[in-house]
Amino acid sequence: MTAFLKMHGLGNDFVVFDARKEGLALSRDTARALADRRFGIGCDQVVVIERARTPADAFLRFLNSDGGEVESCGNATRCVARLLMEEKDKPEVVLDTVGGKLFCTDAGEGLVTVDMGEAKFAWDEVPLARPADTNTFSLNVDGAEHVAAAVSTGNPHCILFVDDAENAPVDTLGPRIEAHPMFPKRTNVEFVTPLGGDRLRMRVWERGVGITSACGTGACATAVAAHRRGLTGRKVEIVLDGGTLQIEVRERDGHVLMTGPSTLSFRGDVDLETYP
Repeated sequence: MTAFLKMHGLGNDFVVFDARKEGLALSRDTARALADRRFGIGCDQVVVIERARTPADAFLRFLNSDGGEVESCGNATRCVARLLMEEKDKPEVVLDTVGGKLFCTDAGEGLVTVDMGEAKFAWDEVPLARPADTNTFSLNVDGAEHVAAAVSTGNPHCILFVDDAENAPVDTLGPRIEAHPMFPKRTNVEFVTPLGGDRLRMRVWERGVGITSACGTGACATAVAAHRRGLTGRKVEIVLDGGTLQIEVRERDGHVLMTGPSTLSFRGDVDLETYP
């Protein structure tokens, strides 16, 4: 049997394995089966904590519910950061990912702040399939034109500012944009409505997952896109289906700081030999 933790950040939920002492090789099929909400444990992402490959406290792997591996996950990073800060009894940890190192600190009252580094805007860094103004460009989907922004915060995001995020076609337009030829690595899709002041309502279609109650990297990308458009200042409250995140685009270096909660739901054991 293999031990796991079930955790979530604002309802964006994870099955977390600690493979620092003994390696754990999860295939795409196994990750997909574990994430299945009827026949597996059920989650948006499977997270594997591994021994650090560079100077850091750990290395994180993120596998979406479709089994595909992604570069980064802000909500999962907060969850693992909370675990390791408690384990090591220190107020900060450094977590390495395919998307880069993430510096995490205890923000008090059960909150964790993650320094997500600088967002990337160059078309080939997002990446897009061809040159475009990532602040504002037109995206044709089934003959309809949508004004979009594109940002990478460790993984690609396409942000649409809409009149009513509550009733946006997240479940239909989201997957069409995810697989759009403009995004060679596919993309996460955020539907965003300004609420006045420095507050934004955001709903999200996550690449390889579907609709989720929260997306940390998506909230960061949304805050950056809104600031670039002049819709908000540098400190923004993002209202998601699962709750709120505080995002700051730091002036001195452009780093994006995400602050939010992390929750341990339960601990368990799973027989991985019963999975494909």
